[in-house]
Amino acid sequence: MMKSLSTWISRISTGWLALLALLIFVVFTATVLPEQSARMDSYAGFAGSPDLSMYYSAADLYRMAETYGVEGRSAYIHARFTFDLAFPIIYLFFLCTGISWCNKRAFKPESPWQLTNLLPVGAFLFDLLENSSATLVISRYPDPTPVLADLAGFFTAFKWLYVGSSMVVLVVGLLLAMVRLVGKR
Repeated sequence: MMKSLSTWISRISTGWLALLALLIFVVFTATVLPEQSARMDSYAGFAGSPDLSMYYSAADLYRMAETYGVEGRSAYIHARFTFDLAFPIIYLFFLCTGISWCNKRAFKPESPWQLTNLLPVGAFLFDLLENSSATLVISRYPDPTPVLADLAGFFTAFKWLYVGSSMVVLVVGLLLAMVRLVGKR
């Protein structure tokens, strides 16, 4: 199944589609991200945000929920069902098509490196788990949500592990593709 998904993503990842994904990613990152970040900073102060932390404990998450206040918690929840549904889809689209396009040029079709175009899927899934668990904990605050509060920080850490790995694979694939292109000339 994973091989089939990887092959399908690779097949649809044309140069034009990868460029479109890059354009959408850049525009969203340059316009929507700063506005969203500023809005949450107005509520969070120095408490931080689960989404931008590398890891946090349940106590940290409850502290953030308290610092946000009623209005900030409401804004956080709203953002998870709007902005934070769109952004994971956008970076999934960008990273999957970008990695696939580069890998097709950097590696042989039978290379196991072709499967690295699935790394962004892990980031996407852990991002959804992070958003769901953190949102539920924050929406129930001050009532405790023990298991999800403990898991949310781990989901975030794994999200960043997969996002970071995807970015590294994208850059390495791009560099190798450029080396192969220059070598052919």
